[in-house]
Amino acid sequence: MHVGIMGLGYVGLPLVRAFVNCGASVIGFDVDNRKVDSLIRGECYIRHLESSWLAPAIANQSFQPTCNMDRLDEPDAIVICVPTPLNASRDPDMTYIENTVKAIAKKLRLGQLVVLESTTYPGTTRDVVKPILDRSGLVCGSDYFLAFSPEREDPGNSQFSTQTIPKVVGGIDLPSKLRAVELYSIVMKHVVPVGSCEVAEASKILENTYRSVNIAMVNELKLLFMRLGIDIWEVIDAAKTKPFGFQAFYPGPGLGGHCIPIDPFYLTWLARCHEMPTRFIELAGEINMSMPRFVVDRVAEALNAMGKPVKGSHVGILGVAYKKNIDDPRESPSFKLMELLSERGAILSYTDPHVPTLPKMRSYQVPALSSHDISAQYLQSLDCALIATDHSAFDYELIVGESKLVVDTRNATLGIDAPDGRIWKA
Repeated sequence: MHVGIMGLGYVGLPLVRAFVNCGASVIGFDVDNRKVDSLIRGECYIRHLESSWLAPAIANQSFQPTCNMDRLDEPDAIVICVPTPLNASRDPDMTYIENTVKAIAKKLRLGQLVVLESTTYPGTTRDVVKPILDRSGLVCGSDYFLAFSPEREDPGNSQFSTQTIPKVVGGIDLPSKLRAVELYSIVMKHVVPVGSCEVAEASKILENTYRSVNIAMVNELKLLFMRLGIDIWEVIDAAKTKPFGFQAFYPGPGLGGHCIPIDPFYLTWLARCHEMPTRFIELAGEINMSMPRFVVDRVAEALNAMGKPVKGSHVGILGVAYKKNIDDPRESPSFKLMELLSERGAILSYTDPHVPTLPKMRSYQVPALSSHDISAQYLQSLDCALIATDHSAFDYELIVGESKLVVDTRNATLGIDAPDGRIWKA
């Protein structure tokens, strides 16, 4: 099997590795020359992805990274793993998908299978992708084949890999579904065929909306319980002792990552197109989006208790990745925290062992900062240490012991003794 992967990021590159490890020949396509050059040198830019496979795969040409889209007629199957962000009005931005599919359509040949993995709203494969591919003059279901299979990557999760996570597959028609199932059966231990592309698309939206709604619920309960003097973390620990009917979700400073902050808005947009309300989902989104402002208000309250204003105070953001122990900063609430604190006049710095310099972001004006070593000297220089991501590499005893003030959004300081007023939960 000769496979093409479009987009060599947090979804595409693990998929490349999975196919290579199973003996497939893979061409990896990306528009970013820096990514391609790095991979050709045998250097993996995704830190949580072990890279021992890369150099041998490049050397024996089982993996060929390229920016040359003229090679799109070479693979038997092309898998699309490009971003699906929101635009300024929080509507779906199909630019990446449309441009990628247009490039494929120019080189589409008889017998090729095209699979969209990018998370999107139900109907995208049929209503957006297929019409562009049809311009090639080839007939879907006989000349070429089209399917959707949602990515289910969970960076940093050691329990599950690309190959062990069940793979949902929906085809535009039966021949396409069968071809896609055959493709993924090469690398996946468990393939789950469904009746249509729309079912597969909707399943991914359901998974992430489920998480968004439940996180919103515990975020709202955190605000209520804090007012009542009850520790939400202890409440959750008590509730999850029930062996049935309960799944633990945890509050935080906001939502991050490439799925949960975005996917529910794809669904609400689709609902508006069909003149239907999605009040429950929209409310969850509003609650989750409000959490960074609540955290900044807590920082202001904590500094005020020390006789300091936010303006002119040195605030260190501890962690800018969207979750612990990974280097992925996409949609991280840390950037919103920085934006809000900067607006109030705080002097910002950060430390993150996984993110040495702040990358450019689509949604935020990011300051040109590099990570500080989390030393006693650095912590002592801060007026407030704000724990935004609870990396295991952080020494929380050191953080509490050397900081004047700690605002903890992740319950990372649980069980650490500190003078009264030094640790604030947010």
